[in-house]
Amino acid sequence: MSDVTETTAPLTTDAPILAADGVSVRFGGVIALDNVSLSVPAGATIGLVGPNGAGKTTLFGVLSGLLRPRAGHVYMSGVDVTRRSPQTRARRGLARTFQRMELFTELTVREHLVVARRVKDRRERLLGMARDMSGFGERPGDGEDQTVDEILELLGLTDLANRPALTVPLGTGRLLEVGRALAGEPSVMLLDEPSSGLDVHETEQLGDALRRVRHDRGTAFVLVEHNVDFVLGLADRVTVLDFGKLLVEGTPEEIRTSPEVQAAYFGAPLEERGDGVEVPS
Repeated sequence: MSDVTETTAPLTTDAPILAADGVSVRFGGVIALDNVSLSVPAGATIGLVGPNGAGKTTLFGVLSGLLRPRAGHVYMSGVDVTRRSPQTRARRGLARTFQRMELFTELTVREHLVVARRVKDRRERLLGMARDMSGFGERPGDGEDQTVDEILELLGLTDLANRPALTVPLGTGRLLEVGRALAGEPSVMLLDEPSSGLDVHETEQLGDALRRVRHDRGTAFVLVEHNVDFVLGLADRVTVLDFGKLLVEGTPEEIRTSPEVQAAYFGAPLEERGDGVEVPS
């Protein structure tokens, strides 16, 4: 069955590249999201943080098309995609990474990007993918080698291009997932806990790589993270969820000093928290 017809949202000509408007989600009697809105301007980095169970993963599911909201809408560049499939959203420029890495055991770092690029070009089919994995891949398409080389260089992976993906460190694997998503030339990427399991040095490398991607390609990002300091160092604006509700939204400095955020993370009444106490990482 095909997706329903797209409709244009009542937004301005400067519509965000991705937006959620009044989204609500229920699981049985549990309200996972309650009238939550989020706006991602083109080329911006938006942080999405909150305590465990705040609704961050649920909102990611709605944005990517894996979950259908009970109420509200999702827009991409002003077009209502609420009932559109994840595949359709991907074709419109949405990419997503997941907290749990999924890498092919037989492929090198470079081959992961090649496969992703060919999927984007719609030239890759199951048979072709099997041939790639067995070392008998088809000839590179126009611009394929250049595109893959550019992504490897952008993410600092050139020297590791021919290594089996499963032998690289966790931090490199996270970069590879970003690269695989970039091979599809997305306009906006949803990054689910990209710094999970990384040490301080690997986290810094990841942050630097994301800044390069944004600068060189103009890619927008939405970051779901428990590492609040990582988000505050990258994001233009940050949205904080708590118990499925939008708690506060603002600049990194506003979030860092927000008494509402202190209460959400520390669990204390607002009147017991003064301004200026930094949120934990």
